[in-house]
Amino acid sequence: MASYKLIYFPTRGNGEIARQVFKYAGQSFIDERIPKEDWPSMKNDTPFGQLPVLEVDGKQLAQSIAIVRYLSKQFGISGQSSWEEAQVDSLSDQFKDYRLEARPFFRVKMGFGEGDADKLHKDVFVPAFKKMYSIFTKYLKESGNGYLVGGSLTWIDLAVAQHSADLLDADGTVLDEFPEMKDHQKRIHDIPNIKQWIAERPVTSR
Repeated sequence: MASYKLIYFPTRGNGEIARQVFKYAGQSFIDERIPKEDWPSMKNDTPFGQLPVLEVDGKQLAQSIAIVRYLSKQFGISGQSSWEEAQVDSLSDQFKDYRLEARPFFRVKMGFGEGDADKLHKDVFVPAFKKMYSIFTKYLKESGNGYLVGGSLTWIDLAVAQHSADLLDADGTVLDEFPEMKDHQKRIHDIPNIKQWIAERPVTSR
């Protein structure tokens, strides 16, 4: 049996969905959380000088989405066919585009940049958010079974549900225009292994 270690900072961030894949699958792993002050001394020992890094039997894999895709294939939640896998990847790439569009707002909101948060919310976040969540809603309606792609959970459900939860933590009304997505978030986070992980994971701001 393979030995897994996920190395990331002590936040949810880009390491959280890989953790949720492990937890959903009931797969044990080492959840190594690196204090930021220790990071500079470790940086050159990683493939691309960044985290997260997954170690599988000592071999390293970098980039958060590559890690999640690999683990999801290992544990059967990447899609039930090549077509479903492609659909999941397509949604993931669009989701990435949305986050890049909305990034100026999130950076200011989280204190990592300067700017007018209210103006960025109106001019940057809201258009990007409505476009993305309209697409998600379309996929949900087409699947007709509560999942974004196919007839069972895939990792894109985990990624989107966590993002929805983070948005709701900041603004409890943000999904009122997208009730299907509000239901999706609750459904995914009520999956027993995911619900247990959310209850027991370290409390962090993001």
